[in-house]
Formats: sequence, C-alpha cells, structure tokens
Amino acid sequence: MNTTDRKIVVGVDGTEPGRAAVRWAAAVAEERLLKMLIVHALRVDKLAYGAGLAGPTPWYDVLADEGKRVLEEAVAEAHAVAPGVEVDTRMPADSPVPTLIDASKSAAMVVVGGTGKGFFGEMTIGSTASAVVAHAHCPVVVMRGRKNTTAYPAEGPIVVGLDGSPLSERALEIGFEEAAWRKAGLVVVHAWRDVTYDDAYGMARLVVQWESIEDEERRLLAQRLAGWQEKYPDVKVERVLVEDRPRHALLEWSAKAQLVVVGSRGRGGFTGQLLGSTSQALAHHAECPVMVVRPEKSR
Repeated sequence: MNTTDRKIVVGVDGTEPGRAAVRWAAAVAEERLLKMLIVHALRVDKLAYGAGLAGPTPWYDVLADEGKRVLEEAVAEAHAVAPGVEVDTRMPADSPVPTLIDASKSAAMVVVGGTGKGFFGEMTIGSTASAVVAHAHCPVVVMRGRKNTTAYPAEGPIVVGLDGSPLSERALEIGFEEAAWRKAGLVVVHAWRDVTYDDAYGMARLVVQWESIEDEERRLLAQRLAGWQEKYPDVKVERVLVEDRPRHALLEWSAKAQLVVVGSRGRGGFTGQLLGSTSQALAHHAECPVMVVRPEKSR
C-alpha cells in the first residue's frame, strides 16, 4: 500500500470505543509516518422537528461546544500515544458519511468504531459504519475488541480470508503488508466451492472427487501464495482450507488474531450486498479489528 502523503481517517463519537480507536490508529500512524484526520459529526439533523422545521439555535451551540470538546479530547488521546503525529480535525454539521467517504479518497485507511452511540448507532455496527464500508475508496477498519470490549489486541497473527475473488486477492496483498509491518505471522483462510446444490450431479461428484478437489485447492493456494512469500520472506504463513463458508473459521481465528482482513464483496463465502455475509458477520462479532478491503478506485 503506497502511504506516501496519506493519512488515517478516524470517526469518533465521544465514547470510549471511539477514543480507543483513536489510540489504535495513532500507533499505526506513528509507525508508518502517516498523518491523522479525526472526524466528529454534530448530527444537527437529529434536532429537526416535524415537517422539516429546524431545532432551536441554542441546541446547535450546545452541540457545537460538545463537538469541539470531543475533538479536543480525541486529539489529546492521539498525541498521548504518538506525540509527533500531525492531527487534523473536521466537524460536519450533519451525517459524517459524506465527509468520511470524501476523505477516504486520499487515505491509507478509515477507522470506525464497532460500538458506540449516535455516530454509530446502538447496534454493534451502525448505519454510518456500514455506509463507509460500502462506499469508501480505501480499506476500512471496524474496531472490534476481545469479547465486545475495547481491548484491541496488539499480538497474534494477521488473518486473511481468501476465496479467489479479485477483492480477496487484494486482501491477501494487504494481509502480507500488515504482517510485515507488525512483524506478525499470517494465517490465510481459503474457502472454495466445487459445486452448487442445484447441480443435479453435484453431490455425487463431491463424494467421488473430494480428496482430489482438496489436493487441487491446496496446490492452487500454494501457487497463489508463492509470489507473495518471495516478496515477504520473513512473514511466516499458515494455510487453513475450509469448504464453502469461511465465516466460522474467521470468527474463531479473530479470538487469537490482532487483525482480520477480508474483501467487502466476492463470490461464494464473501458474496452479499454492501457488506458481504462474511464481512458482515466479522464486523458484528469478531474479537479483533476487522479490515474490510474496498475495490481500488481512481484517486
């Protein structure tokens, strides 16, 4: 990932998960000589009355003062971890989504909280995070911690979900980069589908050819990894093969990993609208930060 003159963008909402996300991002920014942009949205649209009537001006002033406090606190958190990192802030009045997506055009990554209030909603991953994952121009990290806490692990392997789609190939590339940066091992969880269940002869073929299918998948995976292992000879790689749906294996590995990397869409185990079924499950339930890789767009 070419991070020259790029930054890490972080969305905050004034809660501890947001502050913890800032600390995590600041450590990455310091190591990789990146800048930071911290975004907090006032969400004045939530003050609107019925029929489109705006709320009273004093309430906006209260929100603005609180927003400045949240941003000042976030900057202090970043500098406590990484005093030399350059930090900028933005405070959009309404939804943070357009600001975060626009900033993603020149960002190394966007970091959003896996839990929180307001900014991210009451669910484990809210509409803002989902929209950013779906439309960002760069990888998006959804901050998940051990057992639904803000204990974001600093040790353990980097785990990558690979299903043969172009996005999962990009995820593999980023996985090797992250493992090299963090001096960590890399676990590649490879999912495949030989047949579909509407194939009248599918199950018969599967029974007869299972061992040869698995051997062929192992061979293809070894070929796929060979070039990256040459480029990153110091990264120790563990290969895990699963049939069809990798989400359970990836969720299990997330309890031991420091980061899971997946594509936002794919085929087989990674197919879906906006967030695919696997990345959706990880964004909601993983026990470590999840990096969702987006298609590369012109910058």
